[in-house]
Amino acid sequence: MFESLQDRLGSILNGLTGRGALSDNDVAAALREVRRALLEADVSLEVVRSFTDRVREKAVGAQIVKSIKPGQMVVKIVHDELVATLGSDQVAIDLNAPAPVTIMMVGLQGSGKTTTTGKIAKRLTERQKKRVLMASLDTRRPAAQEQLRVLGEQTGVQTLPVIQGQGPVEIASRAAQAARLGGYDVLILDTAGRTHIDEPLMVEMAEIKARSAPHEILLVADSLTGQDAVNLARSFDERVGISGIVLTRVDGDGRGGAALSMRAVTGKPIKLIGTGEKMDALEEFHPGRIADRILGMGDIVSLVEKAAENIDAEQAAAMARKMQSGKFDLDDLAAQIGQMQKLGGMGGVMGMMPGMGKMKDQIAAAGLDDKLLKRQLAIISSMTKWERANPDALKHSRKKRIAAGSGTSAADLNKLLKMHRQMADMMKSMGGKGGKGTGIMGKLMGGLGSKMGLPPGMGGGMPDLSKMDPKQLEEMAKAMQKGGLGSLGGGLPPGLGGGGLPGLPGGGFPGLPGLPGRKK
Repeated sequence: MFESLQDRLGSILNGLTGRGALSDNDVAAALREVRRALLEADVSLEVVRSFTDRVREKAVGAQIVKSIKPGQMVVKIVHDELVATLGSDQVAIDLNAPAPVTIMMVGLQGSGKTTTTGKIAKRLTERQKKRVLMASLDTRRPAAQEQLRVLGEQTGVQTLPVIQGQGPVEIASRAAQAARLGGYDVLILDTAGRTHIDEPLMVEMAEIKARSAPHEILLVADSLTGQDAVNLARSFDERVGISGIVLTRVDGDGRGGAALSMRAVTGKPIKLIGTGEKMDALEEFHPGRIADRILGMGDIVSLVEKAAENIDAEQAAAMARKMQSGKFDLDDLAAQIGQMQKLGGMGGVMGMMPGMGKMKDQIAAAGLDDKLLKRQLAIISSMTKWERANPDALKHSRKKRIAAGSGTSAADLNKLLKMHRQMADMMKSMGGKGGKGTGIMGKLMGGLGSKMGLPPGMGGGMPDLSKMDPKQLEEMAKAMQKGGLGSLGGGLPPGLGGGGLPGLPGGGFPGLPGLPGRKK
């Protein structure tokens, strides 16, 4: 969502960091560009003015540390103000109240209230072991109540039975009684919306609030709302009184202005963000991490957390032991690709890696996308069990059959086999060392983990691409275009060259296979 804002701010701030000294004119010119970038990202004018004024005030009077260039100091100030604008700390849904805790979902029609209700219920049930009851108060939209019932079946969460003819306020009263009698911990009320804010909607929301006395009122807002996000948030806050915001469609092509504007105008925290259509595509909103992403600094912590949630530790340990013994067949490679997909695919992982914003063109030229992962899995799935265990024994006739069965070419299959050999050789050479990798990527491993104060294996091997000089980036890009990421250090996994991202067994990051480049 923040891609366009990231590109603009990245280019502006990069121009500052390369200079040894900055004049007031340099800062003023940079802030004009920052203001323009924020306005283009649909941030409201009042928020932009406040943001740039605070940055200017701190930048002009900033005490420059001798070891830090003035441009880097300005980047730090912009980062700190972004965090302050987004909300300094992460705020979770507050369940500190007598059971059943009532959560009321409000927002316009089409913002994703019903789906978000199901996601929150699933999250509370699985992560916090709460007994949750969902109730649909939307009697206007066709099949709205049926939609919530189906989501309840999919997630294993109870929904309030539908009684035809009841109004929203009556349903709210019945839901509260059912939650008390049923011993539920949390009651989530999915209210109706409109295509736009009107008086009947606000009156209905106020009546439901008075009857159900919710502990949390969450405004569900579409991140594609744009400039109107301010009016939306302000209207609901003034008439109903919201306690937090949930942003949906964050994975879309919105410009990110809604997140900056709504938090700054209402003063209410963004608690969750929806990152996809699946029921587990809901994440906590961490202002500092989002600011890092906007400024192209990556989001290693979120990547580690995502890996911890999606990767089976025992399976990872078994694979690490197998790799260290020098055994690495195509079943193992398929498992690595599957883990990569669980982490959000190439786009999801690359977006959280430091400095990757600078390499978009090179990555695109190398053909590194999620289609490539699916194509690789298709090739492996077309093989027999024996062929997957003995890839070196594949002859022309078998290759021809596998390519035809997977809808790919012999060249694609040969690239996959070459990449597998490189990875297997790397694993064999590493043996039980669990070490530092070889080749370009191994040499570039460095300082992120040590700068963060992390122990070895917890990010110490992740290269900070934003610190590389243009020659190094060019060398990496050429290698990627020639043979894909797999050519860097003889195949990246596990651990992006062996250094290790999330301190998993074997010191590796299972799930980023060395990938062949796009067909010439």
